[in-house]
Amino acid sequence: MDKFHYSDEHAICLSLAPRPVRLLQIQGGKTYAGLYGKGDISITPAKVPFFARWDRDDHYLQIRIASSFIQNVARETICEQVELRCEFRTRDPQIEAIAMLLFAELKQENLGGRLYIESLANVLAVHLLRQYSALKPRLSVYEGGLRERQLSQVLEYINEHLNQDIKLADLAKLLGMSQFHFSHLFKRSIGTAPYQYLLQQRIERAKQLLRQTDQSIMEIAFLCGFNSHSHLSKQFRQLTGMTPTAYRANKNM
Repeated sequence: MDKFHYSDEHAICLSLAPRPVRLLQIQGGKTYAGLYGKGDISITPAKVPFFARWDRDDHYLQIRIASSFIQNVARETICEQVELRCEFRTRDPQIEAIAMLLFAELKQENLGGRLYIESLANVLAVHLLRQYSALKPRLSVYEGGLRERQLSQVLEYINEHLNQDIKLADLAKLLGMSQFHFSHLFKRSIGTAPYQYLLQQRIERAKQLLRQTDQSIMEIAFLCGFNSHSHLSKQFRQLTGMTPTAYRANKNM
């Protein structure tokens, strides 16, 4: 099979093939011919012609990241333009871990997980800038955490919008900083990532409604920012060890 790729997106391909597949790859004037096994990764920068041929059915996960997104992260973190380099058959446990987390979240179609997906995308972008930039960039390092007033502003916003689709960009914009730096400083301030804190607060709100109202679990799910009864039940069980129905029954005992 042949493929030609030329766009404004960077492409990361992670092999999921149960058995190694022999590939011929040509990108950016460089050629690679050999086996790709499970966990092997290739990186094709935006606007680089790409040709590939493989000898039998392949199984892989492809992540495409808009060039503009990478450049925005670069401007926010290192204040300079960057250019990613081509990579053939490399191993990168961090990219593999992020890719599988993204894949798992997207398969669940959890609309409430947007903050989680955006957080992963930012971590992936920064990792690419650090490890695969043609010129080694100097990323800014912010010590400490958010100021008390900043943290209160963010926590209040989250509390008031729990039933809405909260984006990482919304939270960072409140404080006038990049998404990457906001995530870093937020975690240093309270010891947990923004998406984890959001999930915890949604579960706490659900527990409160289960204790104090007779609303259906479906209604409570929507009021707490979950997109379905099953989505709430799954997350609720993971954090509390019981289902919403069991939790409501317990409080009546």
